[in-house]
Amino acid sequence: MATTKVYIVYYSLHGHVEIMAREVQRGANAVQGVEATLWQVPETLSNTILQKMRAPSKANDVAEIRPDQLLEADGLIFGFPSRFGVMAAQFKAFFDATDELWASQALAGKPAGIFWSTGFHGGGQELTALTAITQLAHHGMIYVPLGYTFGSGMFEMNEVKGGSSYGAGTYAGDGSRQPTELELQQAFYQGKYTAEITKKLSNRPLPA
Repeated sequence: MATTKVYIVYYSLHGHVEIMAREVQRGANAVQGVEATLWQVPETLSNTILQKMRAPSKANDVAEIRPDQLLEADGLIFGFPSRFGVMAAQFKAFFDATDELWASQALAGKPAGIFWSTGFHGGGQELTALTAITQLAHHGMIYVPLGYTFGSGMFEMNEVKGGSSYGAGTYAGDGSRQPTELELQQAFYQGKYTAEITKKLSNRPLPA
């Protein structure tokens, strides 16, 4: 049986989304026959601006992805921080560069999930996902939400927890807060869940 390829494509400024992305990858790789790979989208800010923002260096073990490389994957999971309720401009710029893929509908039928990081409760834990779905829809991709399949972790009320039925998420706060164990568990689960669905779809013959 052929290997099912899942690409986790992310943008992370202060490292929160990167932490989540690595857990998503671990979950996807836990599925037999699945090979999950991490990719970063290109940075659009200058080094001077990044230094002023005290942004850490990008992960040197994760390559930058080109839009055409999305074609190699059987399934995609996109992760990004929120800016005013929508994906960060860096990730939007990457999607804007997929116009040739859109014109040919080359990504149509590929399953895709979304995860994110926001500052606070009003930062777009659901809105960020809702506004990102438009990118998937225009490409004809199959959006894979989590629903409430994560179980009791979806109903946790005794601690602050990001994420929703749309996907895994975390809160960054002022930047010092890190993803919690429960948020990482949901990220792992999302990777595994999306990989399982991708594997099912990629091994199913298309109707003649």
